[in-house]
Amino acid sequence: MLCIHTDAAQYVRVELTTVRIDKPDDLNVIIGQAHFIKTVEDLHETLVGVSPHLRFGLAFCEASGPRLVRHSGNDGDLVELATKNAVAVGAGHSFLVFLREGYPVNVLNAVRQVPEVCGIFCATANPVDVLIGETELGRGILGVVDGSTPLGVENADDQADRRQLLRRIGYKL
Repeated sequence: MLCIHTDAAQYVRVELTTVRIDKPDDLNVIIGQAHFIKTVEDLHETLVGVSPHLRFGLAFCEASGPRLVRHSGNDGDLVELATKNAVAVGAGHSFLVFLREGYPVNVLNAVRQVPEVCGIFCATANPVDVLIGETELGRGILGVVDGSTPLGVENADDQADRRQLLRRIGYKL
């Protein structure tokens, strides 16, 4: 529990927790924040427009009105996974997108261009912990832990391996 001073006479209690994103190791997730119920439809349309092969599921935590987890996608399993994780995170105006047959690098610019998107916390296939702050008002994402701590600094062989990998998978010529 943490107390944050808001003015001379008031403190707000903030409870800090983490939520581990439940996903298969090879599945990519994008976690972000948006601001309007239209987010679900606009993200869906954007993702469909990026690639005809992209499979995705998305969920959005509505922060006012009925406060529902809104969801959409073109892969039922990914929609279910996004919805389950959005319920676990439970932070107002947060969204999760799970991707198959495509990578975040292929969709991030398009996702950022959706007018309702305020920001992206991460886009990764790594294990992810979402850092949550909870007050009387509700829950918010404070940040994410994306993967593990580095084990060292790359050397010349590591640099060559990185360059070769990018060319082998088609991201560099």
